[in-house]
Amino acid sequence: IVFRRSFLVRESVEERQALSVSGWLALPVWLLLLLWAVWPFVGLFAWNLGVALPFPHPPSVANILAIPLLIFLAKGFGILQPNIAAVFTFFGRYSGTRRSDGFYWVNPFYQRTRISLRAHNLNTPTLKVNDRAGNPVEVAAVVVWRVSDTARAAFDVEDYGTYIVIQAESAVRAVVSARWYDGDEHGRNSLRGDMDAVAELLATTIQEHVALAGLEVVEARISHLAYAPEIASAMLRRQQAEAVVAARARIVDGAVGMVKLGIEQLEAAGVVQLSAADRVQLVTNLMTVLVSENETHPVLSVGRD
Repeated sequence: IVFRRSFLVRESVEERQALSVSGWLALPVWLLLLLWAVWPFVGLFAWNLGVALPFPHPPSVANILAIPLLIFLAKGFGILQPNIAAVFTFFGRYSGTRRSDGFYWVNPFYQRTRISLRAHNLNTPTLKVNDRAGNPVEVAAVVVWRVSDTARAAFDVEDYGTYIVIQAESAVRAVVSARWYDGDEHGRNSLRGDMDAVAELLATTIQEHVALAGLEVVEARISHLAYAPEIASAMLRRQQAEAVVAARARIVDGAVGMVKLGIEQLEAAGVVQLSAADRVQLVTNLMTVLVSENETHPVLSVGRD
């Protein structure tokens, strides 16, 4: 494995600037040569019609050979739109890349391949992955990417569009399986709660996977995250139970404080003197009123035997 990785690094092709000239400089030269090549034929045709043209001379072998040569040289002209690159090869060898837009001319023997440098959106399919706790979750991601090295994208992988799709799915599985859906016992490393951290980790992981293809990950975010249908209802009941327990604990804490404060104020104001039994009964009644979810009714003591 180590040998194969080092081999790929040594054999990868690095992008370099292709040798090209502006088409607006090459075109006048080409037109002048074309005029020189065809002018004797135009003069001969005009002479047959009885029209005398300036600078007449019979066609030569050079004029005859120049016409197909100039037609072949015209293959070197090309036009690039903004954020479109042209990758050139010369008899199977990489010759360079042109990124500048506009009209240009290159060696007509070059074979050219156009590669878009614009940003692309990739929506991964919804994947079923087990999180770190082993719970199956459904997850999908949106990846914004573009080509950064045209030579690597053209020659180091078979199809860089398919390559990033497969590698993005692999990265999503790796990130999701390393975290908990709702976090660990301390609420850390949560997929649902730490979306920014998950997005940063996902982008970094995908970038590591697609660096070989000369691709750049601009942004990656989770677009869909949910428990798998087979455990969704059970997880919903668990979340509801945890919420109820937390709410009841908060209610009990508040009720204890209110009971304590009420007894202290009653005794401080001298409203009533409470015995131990009276304290127990009062605390019981107050806690029942404050904590109970149902409507409570006071019980009045009217006397003792």
